[in-house]
Amino acid sequence: MFPDAVEVQALVRTKGLFSFYEDGHQECCRVRKVRPLRRALKGLRAWITGQRKDQSPGTRSEVPIVQVDPVFEGLDGGIGSLVKWNPVANVAGNDVWTFLRTMSVPVNSLHAQGYVSIGCEPCTRPVLPGQHEREGRWWWEDAKAKECGLHKGNIKQDSESNGSAQANGEVSDIFESESMLTLNRVGIENLLKLEDRRDPWVVVLYAPWCQFCQGMESSYLELADKLAGTGVKVGKFRADGEQKAFAKSELQLGSFPTILLFPKHSSQPIKYPSEHRDVDSLLAFVNALR
Repeated sequence: MFPDAVEVQALVRTKGLFSFYEDGHQECCRVRKVRPLRRALKGLRAWITGQRKDQSPGTRSEVPIVQVDPVFEGLDGGIGSLVKWNPVANVAGNDVWTFLRTMSVPVNSLHAQGYVSIGCEPCTRPVLPGQHEREGRWWWEDAKAKECGLHKGNIKQDSESNGSAQANGEVSDIFESESMLTLNRVGIENLLKLEDRRDPWVVVLYAPWCQFCQGMESSYLELADKLAGTGVKVGKFRADGEQKAFAKSELQLGSFPTILLFPKHSSQPIKYPSEHRDVDSLLAFVNALR
């Protein structure tokens, strides 16, 4: 699997090769790792990881052996469509190494140089004696959130941390595409006021920190690409923070993400009723009501 060349090029041209040192690693990881994995998992019903509880006390201490993947979608699409199996979740790191040595399993030579947890070259360094293995990854960031996004469901999202992240601008935006229109408060209000629209609209109400919004990102981007040139406009409206009360009262926001269709000749938007957020289900909804 490879990242999308256009996305990588846009990121590097806009922010340079090492923007993650300044604004966090999530954006780079999402482009280079998370989205390619999402495409791969779309064709599967389950996947196996090597996560262990003792790898990262801040994020992995409660990793179960078997779970419904909280972030990615599987073959059938929608929440609950992918099983995630973590068979060594309860195995201690020392026991893993004892097994490897006993069975003479070849290992990465960097381990002998102090690289206990190995990631991308610019984001990984050796750990010192007594340091936890995860201290060698993204060492400039908070130790409680050391996940690249492949296992982002391990990070607990509470209202306080979400509000803080939003206020400080620490969360990178999602649903970014040339086929996507970004609506601000005035734009969405104008769309609501139109009683005889020239074109139908599909709009997602989202929060960039929401793992379910992130989980449907590739499907929604594909939907925008497929509807480009058809007369159906595809947009997004960030509905968290100061906009949440407005979205709840005027846009039928119940939870993130909420998807609305604004028909061509109707003043009232129609809320997408299903938990299936794969591109085929979304496209069927749009085509039935457009």
